[in-house]
Amino acid sequence: MNRRTLNALLACAVTTSVAVSTGSAATAAPAAGSRSAARSADHTKLYVGPEGALAYQVHVPPAQAEGRPLPVLVSLHGCGMTGFGLNSMKDMTNLNEVADEKGFLVVYPTQDTLRGLPLNCWNGDEPEHQRRGHGEPAMIAGIVEEVLADYGADPRRVHVNGASSGAGSAVIMGVTYPDMFATVTSMAGAEYAINEANPDDPDEVGPVDTAKRAWAQMGSRARPVPVLVVQGDKDEAVPPFLADRLVTHWAAIDDLAMNGRLDGQMDDKADKVVNVSPPGLKSYTHKTYFPRAGGRSLVEYIVVAGMEHKWPGPGTGAFVDNNGPDLARIMWDFVAPRTLP
Repeated sequence: MNRRTLNALLACAVTTSVAVSTGSAATAAPAAGSRSAARSADHTKLYVGPEGALAYQVHVPPAQAEGRPLPVLVSLHGCGMTGFGLNSMKDMTNLNEVADEKGFLVVYPTQDTLRGLPLNCWNGDEPEHQRRGHGEPAMIAGIVEEVLADYGADPRRVHVNGASSGAGSAVIMGVTYPDMFATVTSMAGAEYAINEANPDDPDEVGPVDTAKRAWAQMGSRARPVPVLVVQGDKDEAVPPFLADRLVTHWAAIDDLAMNGRLDGQMDDKADKVVNVSPPGLKSYTHKTYFPRAGGRSLVEYIVVAGMEHKWPGPGTGAFVDNNGPDLARIMWDFVAPRTLP
């Protein structure tokens, strides 16, 4: 397997045709009043900045009418998908329903069709899209800044998640903008700078090596960023060993971010392992990793038994496993108590 083949796996080589919707599906919401009287709304917008343009949609929950700053979840789609059009991240994740119940904004950027050719993937395997202030990271960060300004959202509670190539980009956002994103969630993703790994000899450039590159990219903004890693154990598009690498990789990033040394303040040995069997749904293993000094977990790792390259939960679309646990709610439980320092 050559490097191009590995990158194709990471890009999730699907054959789904892509169409991007840029029309608004907004439903008007009252400017004031109780949550029970308010309605949710979807606002479709266009970000334009020095690095390019991206369409995005903001789901505004009824809680916005209460006037308090709400958390923000940025959700990045995978290949063969859009943020809010055909075969969308919005429909697949069912995040809007959870947002209406819990009270947070959801942002769905959509890759530009030309930039994402041929499958509308994000380009996180290219170095120009792995740096702060450049390429796709700069555009996604620009969208966040617009949302914070337009909706008066809480800048200390901005979170990013993604699926497949979007998971790779979510990881990149956690590395390039650790001062913006309180947490990262990766569903079927891989580590920062995975393109540098040798597919014929994965140990030549291991996950700790790429962690050092990630820590260097964080620079003076480096901090331990909490990460939730989710993977199906039957995924052939993005094999489970890449999720294992991501756990090791991120534990090393957190360890370096604590004091600049790899001295075991954070490691990839699970401190807690729980096997969960939701009634009528696929079972999963939930591993939790705590820093040596104590406190909240910094890495959590969920492996869903029998799941392929899918998003688990009650959503709709080509890449949903409705027999899997509800990842949208699991993810919210992980991110809700966590904020930027």
